Amino acid sequence: MMAREQQLVLSRTAPAKEPSRPYARVRRHSRLLAGLLAALLLAQMAAAMVTTAVRQTPTIDEPVYVATATDYLREHRIRYNPEHPPLGKLLIAAGVAVAGPRYDPSYAGTQGEVGRHLLYESGNDPWRLMLWARLPVIVLTLLCGLVAFAFARELTGTAGALAALALYAFSPDLIAHGSLATLDAPAAGFVLTSAWLVWRARRRPVPYLPLAGAALGAAVATKMNALPAVPVVMALAAVSAVTAVRGRETREPPPVPTRRGIPALLTGVAGGRRHKALVAVAGAGVVAVVAIAVVWAAYLTVDPRLRFSPAEPVPALHGLRGRLVDLLPVPDAYRAGMRVQFGLEDQPWQGFLFGHLYTGALWYYLPVALLVKTPLGLLALGAAGAVAVVALRRLRPAAPYLLLPPGVLLAAAMTGSRDFGTRYALFVPMFLAVAAACVPRPGRRWTAAVTAVLVLCTAGSSLRTFPYYLPYANEAFGGPARTHRLLHDSNVDWGQDLGRLADRLRQRYPGERVWLVYKGSGVPSYYGIHATDPRTVPQRRVHGLLVVSDSALAKARGRLAELIGSSRPAGDVGHSISLFRR
Repeated sequence: MMAREQQLVLSRTAPAKEPSRPYARVRRHSRLLAGLLAALLLAQMAAAMVTTAVRQTPTIDEPVYVATATDYLREHRIRYNPEHPPLGKLLIAAGVAVAGPRYDPSYAGTQGEVGRHLLYESGNDPWRLMLWARLPVIVLTLLCGLVAFAFARELTGTAGALAALALYAFSPDLIAHGSLATLDAPAAGFVLTSAWLVWRARRRPVPYLPLAGAALGAAVATKMNALPAVPVVMALAAVSAVTAVRGRETREPPPVPTRRGIPALLTGVAGGRRHKALVAVAGAGVVAVVAIAVVWAAYLTVDPRLRFSPAEPVPALHGLRGRLVDLLPVPDAYRAGMRVQFGLEDQPWQGFLFGHLYTGALWYYLPVALLVKTPLGLLALGAAGAVAVVALRRLRPAAPYLLLPPGVLLAAAMTGSRDFGTRYALFVPMFLAVAAACVPRPGRRWTAAVTAVLVLCTAGSSLRTFPYYLPYANEAFGGPARTHRLLHDSNVDWGQDLGRLADRLRQRYPGERVWLVYKGSGVPSYYGIHATDPRTVPQRRVHGLLVVSDSALAKARGRLAELIGSSRPAGDVGHSISLFRR
C-alpha cells in the first residue's frame, strides 16, 4: 500500500509530458500552410486590382480626388472637395507624390474642371498618374483583408479565417472599388478595423481602445458617411471596457466580508455598479477623444494653419441640423463639408432600379442592389454566419461587434437621397465575409464542406467577371452582361471604359462615323475618339455607329430614346458601354 501511494504522489508531481515531435511538426506545417494560402488569396486579389487599375480610364469621381491630393501636396491648403475630409485623399497623395505631375495652382474652375485640367491639359500622362494614385488604395484594401482574416480567426480559428479571407479577396465589389483612387473602400476598411480592435479590447482595453478610436477617426476623416458608426463603436467600447473589468474581477479572490454584514455587501455592490459605469464612460470617451484627434490631425497635416478657402460656395445650413453641426468639435472645414453634404442630400437626384427611372430615393434601393451585386456564395454564407453568431452561445458575445456597425451604417445609408451604387455600402461585404467564418461548426463536418463549396462558387463567379468587376452581377440576375438593365451609375458604368472603347473603335470600326453619348470624366479626344453628340443634330443625320454609356442608356428619354429605339444593337464594351448600328 505504501509503495502504491508513493507511486501516485510521484505521478501527480511529475512534469507534464511535452507534445510529441511529430504532433508539433504537424502544427507547424499547418500554420505554414495557412499562411501560404492567405498569401495566395491576397496575391490573387492584388493581381486582379492592379490589372483593373492599369486598364481602366478615370471614373467620374477620381479626377476630383487626384487633383485635390495634388493641391494638398503642392499648395498645402483646403480648397477643393470639402465635402470629404482629407485623410483618404492624403492616402492618394502618397501615390501622386511618386508620379510627380505637373500642376498649375492658379487654374480657376470647379473641382471637376481642375481634375480634367490636371489629367488632360497639363502635359501629364493620365494612365501613369492614375495608376500611382490608385496603388495606395490597393495596398490599404489588401491590409484590410488581413484585418478580416485576423478578426475571423479570433472568432472561429484558422479554417474560418481562411474562408473569410477568400470571400473578401474574391468579392467583385471590393476588387472594383479597392482598385480606384476613391474613398469608399478605405472608409469601409477603417470601420471594419475599428470593430475588430474594439472586440480585442474585451481582453486588453488599454492598448486596443485607443487603437479602435484611431481607426474610427480614420474612417470619419476619410468619408462622412462613416459618422453613424461613431456612437456604435463608442457603445461597443463601453461594453468591452466593462467586460475586461468583469473578467479581471472573476480572476481575483472575492473580498472578505466585514462585521457589518449585509449592508456592507449592498454598499459594495452599489460601488461596483458605479465603478463599472465609470469604466464604460471612460472606454467610450477614450475612443471618442482619439477619433476627434485623428480628424484634427488629418486637417493639420494638410495645412498646420487650418486655412479654408473653398473654390466653390458652401451652402448655408439652418434649423436643428445647422445647430448640431456647429456644436461638433471638429475643424471649420469639416463642418463646411457637412453643410455641402446636407445640400447634396436635399437635391432631387434620379435613380434607376430594375428598369424603372425615378426621381428621389427608394429606401430599399441599397438592399436590392446588394442582392444583385454580391456573389451568391457570400450572401448565403454571410446570412448563415449572422444567424449562427446570434444563435450559438459561444459566438453570441461577438454578435454586436459583427452586426451592429454594418446594420446601423446600412440603415443610415438607406435614408440617403443618392441611389448611385453599392459603393455607399462596401462595409456590408466586408462584415459578411467575417460573419461567414462562423458557419463551420466543430464536430459537424458537413458545415465545413458546405462552406468550402460556397467559397469555391464565389471564387468562380468572381473569376468569370474578370476584368470587368465594376458591372458585376451574380448569376441569379444574369451576370455582368445584364447589370445595366437593373442598375446604373457606379454599379455598372462610371466612365471606366473609355480607353477600351478607343481600342475597339480602332480595331473593328476604323474610319467609321461615330456618334457618342459618354457619361464620365474622361476626354474622348485624348484617347483618339473623334465623335459627335447625336443629340445636337436632327435624327435623320445620325448614321453610322452610335455609342452610348450605359448610365446614359438607363436614363434615355426623348431624342436619345428615339435614336436607340430605331437602331440595331451591335455589342458592348466592358459591359458598360453599348454599341448600336444605324
